[in-house]
Amino acid sequence: MSIWREDLSSASLQEVLDSRAENQLWSKELRRKSDELVNSRLAKNISQSEYLLTRSVAQKEASECRRRSMILLEQLARHSGTRLGE
Repeated sequence: MSIWREDLSSASLQEVLDSRAENQLWSKELRRKSDELVNSRLAKNISQSEYLLTRSVAQKEASECRRRSMILLEQLARHSGTRLGE
């Protein structure tokens, strides 16, 4: 994931769309890593403690990805002149 620009209020529509595409790719990568982690644990390639530690980090990353997704959706709505939920 590239450097996240927290304040997107001055971003162009294209910048928001680009950021959304990057975030979607990051989400896909996080899901792939999560699948690999589960498979590694099921195959007993990693210990339970290593699994739990790595899973905790993965959950934090997934939460951040969802947070960014919501921000980007809000910015897309702003650019289209609508509000979420309307």
